Amino acid sequence: MKFVISSSELLRGILSVSKAIPTKSALPILENFLFNLKGDRLEITASDTELTLKTELEVENTSEEGQIAVPASHITNLLKELPDQPLTIETKNDTSFECIWSSGTSTLPYFPAEDYPEIMTTDETAVNIQFPAQSLVEGIAGTIYATADDEIRPAMNGILFDFEPDSTTLVASDSHKLICYTTNDVKSAEKASFILHKRPAAVLRSIIGKNVETVDITFDSKNVIFNFDSTMVVCRLVVGKYPKYRDVIPQNNSNVLKIDRTLLLNTVRRVSVCANKASNHIKFDLKSGSLEISAQDLGFSIAAYEKMDCQYEGDDLTIGFKSTFMIDILNNMNCNEIVIKFADSRRAALIVPSEEEAESEKICGILMPIMIA
Repeated sequence: MKFVISSSELLRGILSVSKAIPTKSALPILENFLFNLKGDRLEITASDTELTLKTELEVENTSEEGQIAVPASHITNLLKELPDQPLTIETKNDTSFECIWSSGTSTLPYFPAEDYPEIMTTDETAVNIQFPAQSLVEGIAGTIYATADDEIRPAMNGILFDFEPDSTTLVASDSHKLICYTTNDVKSAEKASFILHKRPAAVLRSIIGKNVETVDITFDSKNVIFNFDSTMVVCRLVVGKYPKYRDVIPQNNSNVLKIDRTLLLNTVRRVSVCANKASNHIKFDLKSGSLEISAQDLGFSIAAYEKMDCQYEGDDLTIGFKSTFMIDILNNMNCNEIVIKFADSRRAALIVPSEEEAESEKICGILMPIMIA
């Protein structure tokens, strides 16, 4: 194998897939990048068997096509220290290769490509869907914080992609809060769904650039493949059945609070400083035209409350929430004004952007209340 490539381009390529390199693995070969040279294209692969990342780079002066497994830490550390310049990579024997630049050479080991595990893929039952890239990034960002860490119910540790003929919804829940992101830009000929674990979801979100227009998604019952530009992301899906999330979305909450999102977020943050550190409980007291938020920790004899004007229509209501969950939801919505709809002090509150907001139909949050002493 021999080819010439810009050192900065090669560094960019390996960094884009390096998130799939495991820190520790039962298979030492996975601590390597797989280089596959075909003509004037170099395919770089990294995998931990659950998540695989691939990218392609254009190279020059190629000869002796082939595959080698290159130690990830060695090649990355070397490239980070090199200024941008043409770099020649050439295998010398069955165990080592050279990186040659204008003023020096480095000899590094490589391992047989045959030892690298076979990359997972989809079968003939796979479904293919086109997803606008920025909607995908927005959907993951708007829901991923609500995923759980649940060993008993692994389905809750991921984001549900729920495709329907008229829309697509991304859903995440930890049983205390539930977030739905809906877009009408993605439609499926028939109902289909998969659960993507939050780790590959976070990686996917981080590597989709702002210049990417569309992500091609192909999935079957076991794996999903995301293709965009010259990058491929292959993920093993979470096995399990996602709860019927639509059944828990409140429909007829008659008590309605409309308030500035940032004002409410900052108030909850201030008051929650005096909440019990174990429970993080805060209390909402709602009356026509006003909202009072309070918290106390009897163990340390501390308390706080703050009263603010708001638009509230409904019965006088006292309801408790866990402040950290409320902050999560408010902090991850991008709207200026929010609407919170309540049924009573025992049932879930529905949190949505106000009707005037452009994304009012895109995102909604559901937060379970807590009992007030």
